[in-house]
Amino acid sequence: MNGMVIIVNEILLYTKQGCPLCEEAKIWIELLKDDYILEFREIDIQSDETLHDKYALEIPVVSVNGEELMFPQLSEVEIRQRLHD
Repeated sequence: MNGMVIIVNEILLYTKQGCPLCEEAKIWIELLKDDYILEFREIDIQSDETLHDKYALEIPVVSVNGEELMFPQLSEVEIRQRLHD
């Protein structure tokens, strides 16, 4: 092994059906897959009462390596700034 460390970034997208802003955030994340190693999961807040109570008025919420981003700070640039090369 050559000692190279591969960093996998974890991105969670908290969303619900019929959310156009959530779809936009998902497109940003898909575009980032070309530049970063990502583990991406989309989580429907309607499938969990606790998540729904927490994020119902906040979605989309993107968690990048444990740091949550919400509108208005949520953007492709903000996500990119929190990713590890």
